[in-house]
Amino acid sequence: MALRVLFTGEDLARVRLASRADPLWETVLSVHRLRDRQADHVYGPWRRQQLRAGEPVPGSLRALIPRRGYFPDFLNPPEASAGWHAGLEAVRATPRARLRAELALVGREARASGWPSALVDGDPAALVRLTDDLDRHYRRAVGATSTWSGIETTVAADLASRTRQLLAGGVHELLQGLRPVLRWNPPVLEADYPVAREVRLGGRGLLLIPSYFCWRGPVMLADQRLSPVLVYPVRHEPREPADFGALGRLLGATRARVLRRAATGATTGDLSRALDISLASASQHARVLRESGLVHSVRRGNEVVHSLTPAGRALLPHDDGRR
Repeated sequence: MALRVLFTGEDLARVRLASRADPLWETVLSVHRLRDRQADHVYGPWRRQQLRAGEPVPGSLRALIPRRGYFPDFLNPPEASAGWHAGLEAVRATPRARLRAELALVGREARASGWPSALVDGDPAALVRLTDDLDRHYRRAVGATSTWSGIETTVAADLASRTRQLLAGGVHELLQGLRPVLRWNPPVLEADYPVAREVRLGGRGLLLIPSYFCWRGPVMLADQRLSPVLVYPVRHEPREPADFGALGRLLGATRARVLRRAATGATTGDLSRALDISLASASQHARVLRESGLVHSVRRGNEVVHSLTPAGRALLPHDDGRR
């Protein structure tokens, strides 16, 4: 079975690339990766970390996002391109008529859970609870600094490559470059798909969204009346082992040690004692890191406490915080 996306000349002129990773698509697809246990070589460490945390996927998400098959389009609104909060508000504002239409298509497992009925009946608390569950799962499994940093880095690398293809050879080279996941045979873009499906773009164009948690095949919204979106899997390169010496070569050995020590919070005195340097030297290194946006310093009485900003934490090797 295959997905066939039919382009017109107008559609080719309206092909767009997403500007960044989409937090709602990543959140929804992460539920699949937790449940199907595919690609352990890619997602295994992340999946085991989630299992160790002891928080299963919320029941509402298990009901509406099955291991395979249809999940409601309203979970992935276009507003999410502006950020997580904008996307979540759009989900929360889904009209009841749309909820009823899309939830009528969910599978037997979802209907047995009772969740679709509560949403279709217009219970405001049910929609609030669903978005609260989405938010909790996002913050734990996707939006955590180390995870989201990896997602952004991988997606940004894919977008840089696609942009080069677009600039070098236009839309045809961009679409051709989606092989082997998608096959461009003008005017049709094809892919293996769980069901036979044909999508006629009809001059509306197509938004291409690269995704970290998408695996093997693309995903499209089920309702063809919605603005066409195609989510495709990025290429996952083997992760190099953390090199703790590299940070020292970048920042200097002492400053790198200050950054690592600040990962768990440290006063200037703590830095001085742990690194066996003078208070003046510790203060100066912390000041340079603070002015570079890597460290945040707060005065507490007679002490100054230094901690990492998201940028500083992202700079550490991935398993640095566990040393």
